[in-house]
Amino acid sequence: MKKNSFNIILEEQKNDFFYKKDKLKLNITFNRISFIFFIFFIITVIYSIHLTHLGSRKNSKINNFNLETPANKLYRADIVDRNGKYLVKTVNSIDIGISSKKVINKEKLILNLKYIFPSKDYDLIRKKLDKKNFFYLEKKISQENYEKIMKLGDKSIQSEDKLIRIYPEKNLFSHIIGQIDDNNTGISGLEKSLNNKLKDSTVPITLTLDKDLQYLVRNELVKFNKIFDTKGSAAILMNVNNGEILSLVSLPDFDPNKREKISDMNYINRATKGVYEFGSVFKTFTLAAAFDERIIEPDTKFTNLPKSLTCAGFPIREYDNKIPSDLTAEQILIRSGNIGSVRIGQKVGQEKFKLFLSKIGILKKIDFDIEEVGKPIDFMWGKCPLATASFGHGITTTLLQVVKAYSIIVNGGYYINPTLIKKEDNITFKKVLDENISFKILPILRKIVSTKEGTAKLADINGYQVGGKTGTANKSSKGQYSKEKVNTFVSVFPTSKPNFILAVMLDAPKINYDYVYNYRDGSNFKLKGSPRNTAGWNSVEATGHILEKIGPILATKYSEIK
Repeated sequence: MKKNSFNIILEEQKNDFFYKKDKLKLNITFNRISFIFFIFFIITVIYSIHLTHLGSRKNSKINNFNLETPANKLYRADIVDRNGKYLVKTVNSIDIGISSKKVINKEKLILNLKYIFPSKDYDLIRKKLDKKNFFYLEKKISQENYEKIMKLGDKSIQSEDKLIRIYPEKNLFSHIIGQIDDNNTGISGLEKSLNNKLKDSTVPITLTLDKDLQYLVRNELVKFNKIFDTKGSAAILMNVNNGEILSLVSLPDFDPNKREKISDMNYINRATKGVYEFGSVFKTFTLAAAFDERIIEPDTKFTNLPKSLTCAGFPIREYDNKIPSDLTAEQILIRSGNIGSVRIGQKVGQEKFKLFLSKIGILKKIDFDIEEVGKPIDFMWGKCPLATASFGHGITTTLLQVVKAYSIIVNGGYYINPTLIKKEDNITFKKVLDENISFKILPILRKIVSTKEGTAKLADINGYQVGGKTGTANKSSKGQYSKEKVNTFVSVFPTSKPNFILAVMLDAPKINYDYVYNYRDGSNFKLKGSPRNTAGWNSVEATGHILEKIGPILATKYSEIK
């Protein structure tokens, strides 16, 4: 009995022993697993922190190339159009370089780089790896390629953060915006004239320009440059009542992203810098000056006008022998008569005509928002110079100044100055001409477009009430005239209450004998090939096409413009 009890007790002790032993094993195993999990947790936390750091670093470097605040002294304010669309932007950029001394396996590195940059010259890269301690592999790297190259984890690959200036519209605003140099300093256009303001501010500068209008105008100019095989062209669209420029195009243009050297005179800003004789465009000024002096009226008759006259041994002829010898002042402008314009100019007189041209800003260099502005050539006045100036020859100015002068004449006589910078409202304008001049001139400009006798019938678009004046002039160089021409059409619309002016100039156009003209006056008349190389056959045609494109935008977006 005792023995059994002892055995039982012993057995119980034995079982308890093994139970405790198993329990100990369980505790040891649990502690090991916990320790492993703890180590894993620590590693996970460290890795997460590392990833977060890399992610924030990458985002700060790339962030879709968007910059919220200035990072250093290289920051320049953005430039936007009147609707807030970016024309110029300062963004983050990254350059990728290679430190040759840190390269462990050259061939492996090159193999990886070929996958990311297949088009690079790797023979050249091998030479740089052998000869240079450091060289740039890719500047302004894309976000996609940056992510790929950083995944390589190669210590020889180094990144360098930068702030860069980008021009998303490329050529579209090149002559206006201009360029910067390697020191982030403006060297042309608004980048130069607004350099200090751009460097001192983070607030975008708003322009008067409309990107959509600029695109449409440029697109049509490019097309007609090809049609008439020109050396270049220019166009200005402006509000006649406040001087705000909605579009300014000069061709050829350039891509400011590439910092191209534009010393070639072919790249001159033909809208603001080029100085030209504009021909018959000036006849409007002559007639307006006569109205200003109240010496004639639109119905004043000029009789027995000769087909030609001589001044200082040089002949002055009518461009068209069909022009009658008896014309009213109004008809002289409509038919663009040279001799009649001379007679009107003689009635005005040298001093008064000179004073009138000064009033409308023709004779002196214009004050403008960019420095690329031409200076009119000094004009030596006299009897013969007065005669030639009366019909637009011998006297030079810029297309921008012609636009300004026409605006003053048709807006009721208020002096405006063209501008690219959006300004505060409620600006007052000085009155320099009697409003009656506008009332007399506008119906005549309309008839130049709307009547058979006019020289701009191709711009007669239903519903637009387009008026304007053509001008054809031989280009002058070193005191001599060449066979090349400058053909211009200055249009104003609507003539019942002018809001806009569009001036289109073609530099050295040629006749296109295969081009088909479609008249827009409802007649459905078509004509193949232009009979003459004059503004009425090329600049007017280009203007008509531009107006058809921009008209709907102007009618919807700017119908209430003042």
